[in-house]
Amino acid sequence: MTCDDTPGDTDIDALSELADRVGVQKVVTDPDILRSYSRDMAPIPAAGTPAAVLRATSTEDVVAAMTWASSYGVVVVPRGAGTGLSGGANALDGCLVVSLEAMTRVRWIDPVNRVAEVEAGVVNADLGRAVAEHGLFYPPDPGSFEVSTIGGNLATNAGGMRCVKYGVTRASTLGLEVVLADGSVLRTGGRTRKNVAGLDLTSLFVGSEGTLGIITAGIMQLQPAPPRPPVTFAAAFDTLAEAGAAVGAILESGTTPSVLELIDHATINAIEDYRSMGLERDWSALLIGQSDGENAVADVEAMVALCAGAGFVTHTEDPAEGEQLMQARRLAGTATAEAGPSITEDVSVPRGSLVAMIDAIAALSEEFGIRVATVGHAGDGNLHPVLMLDRLDDDALSHALVLAERIAAHAVELGGTVTGEHGVGMLKTGWVRDQLGQTSIDVHRRIKAALDPAGLLNPGRGF
Repeated sequence: MTCDDTPGDTDIDALSELADRVGVQKVVTDPDILRSYSRDMAPIPAAGTPAAVLRATSTEDVVAAMTWASSYGVVVVPRGAGTGLSGGANALDGCLVVSLEAMTRVRWIDPVNRVAEVEAGVVNADLGRAVAEHGLFYPPDPGSFEVSTIGGNLATNAGGMRCVKYGVTRASTLGLEVVLADGSVLRTGGRTRKNVAGLDLTSLFVGSEGTLGIITAGIMQLQPAPPRPPVTFAAAFDTLAEAGAAVGAILESGTTPSVLELIDHATINAIEDYRSMGLERDWSALLIGQSDGENAVADVEAMVALCAGAGFVTHTEDPAEGEQLMQARRLAGTATAEAGPSITEDVSVPRGSLVAMIDAIAALSEEFGIRVATVGHAGDGNLHPVLMLDRLDDDALSHALVLAERIAAHAVELGGTVTGEHGVGMLKTGWVRDQLGQTSIDVHRRIKAALDPAGLLNPGRGF
C-alpha cells in the first residue's frame, strides 16, 4: 500500500496487521477522526486523507509502525499537537499519521546535572511545571507553549520570547531518541554538557521536521530557576524607526533582556478589538521587555533610559503587573486570529535590519492591498507578519501566498531567512531552496536518502 493508493482489501489486511502489532484500540480509521488529524494550523498547504492514525503510547509502538510501514511501502507523517504553521504535519492521501501526543511521560529529572528526559508528547509548559518543583527552569517558550509538545518543538527547532537570552530549542537539547525509517532506534547525545564523540547527530535531527526519523524523546538541558521574578517594562513609540533605534541601543548596551518583543500599530488595534488592555490605538509600536537576572532592576532601568523618544514608558517589579503587560504580547496571536481569516508568517533578519524589514512589510502590504499585523521577537530579529484576509477562498489564498513569498524573499535579501522558528513544512519548500542554494539542497537530499532510502518519512517537507 502506498500513499497514492485507494484503500482496498489488501490495505484493510495491512492495517489489520498493524493493529495486531500495536493493539487495535491505537489504530484509528473513523473518517471524522481522520479528518481532525489531517492538517496543522496553516490554512494554505493542501492536506490529504490518511488511511489511518496510530495513537502511539510508547517508542515500541513507533518502532512497530515504522517496521510495518517499511514492509508495505507506506508513507508516514509524524504529528505532535498539530499547532504547526507551515503544513509540516499535513497528511498525504493514504498515509499513516503517527500521533505522538499520548507519549507524555517525563522519564526522569536529574536535578544535579540539570537535565530531564521527556517523551515527545509532553507539553512544553508541563515540562516547565515539572522541573520547577526542583528549582529548575526550561527556557524555550514558543507562543503555543501551553499546548505544543516537546516533540513538535524539537522537530521544528521552535523558539519563543525568551530566545533573546536562552536560545531556541536546539540550545536546550543534549540528546534524542529517534526511530528511523527501518524501525531501528537511534540514541544521540547524553546527560553531559560536553560530548564530542562522533558527529553531532542531535543537532542534525533537531529541526529536521520528521523527514529523517521520528523523535520519540529528548534529553533536555535545564537552567536554575531565575533568582527573582522578572522585571518588566513597556515603551510606546510614535514611529517604528524610534522603536527600532531603542531595540538597537538596548542590544548594544550590555544589558541582558530575557524578553524583548515588538508589537506594531495593526496588532495593537487587533488586541484592543479582542480585549481592552488599555493600549492607545494611535501608537505606532509597543516595545515590551523583561530581565530575570540578579541585576534585573538595574538592567530594566537602563533599558527604559534607552527608549529615547517613547511617548509612554512604564516598568514594574511587581510580578502581577508584569504579567499584565506581557499578556498584551501573548494575546497578539489570538487577537489577530479572532479578527478573521489570517495567515501567520515567520521570517528572521539580522537585528540591525529589523526596522528595514518592518518597513518593507508595510510597503508590500499596501502594494497587495492586504492588511498585515506584525509582531516580533525584536531581540533576535524574528518577525511574525500576520496577513489579515477578508476570506479564505482559492483566489484570496493565492494572492496572499504571493505576498508571503515576497516578504520571505525580502528577508533573505536583508541577510535573513524564510523561517526563524515555524519550520519549512510544505509551505516554504520552494523558498528555502532559493535561500540555501543547490549545493546545500543536494547535501540535504543525500542525507535523506541515506537515512530514508524509500522516502517514507514525511516526504515533500523541509527541502
